[in-house]
Amino acid sequence: MSTPVLEAKSVSFAYGGTPVLHDISFSVEEGGSIGLVGESGAGKTTLLRLLLGLARPSSGTVDFDGTPLDLRDAARMRAFRRCTQTVFQDPYSSLDPRQRIGRIIAEPLRSLGISRDRADVERRVREALSAVDLPEDAADRYPHEFSGGQRQRVAIARAIVSDPRVLLADEPVSALDVSTRVRIIDLLAELRESRGLSLVLVSHDLGVVAALCHHTVVLERGRLVEQGPTPDVLGSPQHAYTRRLRASVPRLPG
Repeated sequence: MSTPVLEAKSVSFAYGGTPVLHDISFSVEEGGSIGLVGESGAGKTTLLRLLLGLARPSSGTVDFDGTPLDLRDAARMRAFRRCTQTVFQDPYSSLDPRQRIGRIIAEPLRSLGISRDRADVERRVREALSAVDLPEDAADRYPHEFSGGQRQRVAIARAIVSDPRVLLADEPVSALDVSTRVRIIDLLAELRESRGLSLVLVSHDLGVVAALCHHTVVLERGRLVEQGPTPDVLGSPQHAYTRRLRASVPRLPG
């Protein structure tokens, strides 16, 4: 059996002595996709921070390729960050309005020390723009010149320019209108398949999770109450909370 690319092992976390996550365990297989769902306050964003190595669990471990992340090991964390990128919720606030698109997309290449060769950086930026269906000349423009959906495509291009193995997406379509959401979901699904990305998706929208994720983890007040293949969890939920969640959350049109 292959080693999961990312795994939470009995993870708990507390803010100032107040527990917010309790004994969470799940794994993300290479090329797999997992949805973390639950209402506001369920602990999804806190769990995402732990998976990103931005905080250390109070107990348990987050493993990358079978080895626990150690925030004090700079070399190990640098290698982890080269393999893991994030797309955030709001395309309006996640892009620096003072920077041209090309520089925004190239930022991970510079900050992670992947490439500083100008020709190579420009080539990678062009390829990333093409992968998200934006024109090459977008590199010379500024964020305010684009719609919300186009800005989210820019954010996705920035996330994939370093050719990561894992993409963590935090409510990546919730700030978009319905028709734009569908197009971004299709884009993420295409990139996941074509690049073999492992995807971790945080969402309160079960329709988005159903469209993108093979596996679903349901969180209620910091506890994992149900997990399994997405068709099983969303089609025949076993836990009362999952049934309530399915009944209450708006879905994308079919």
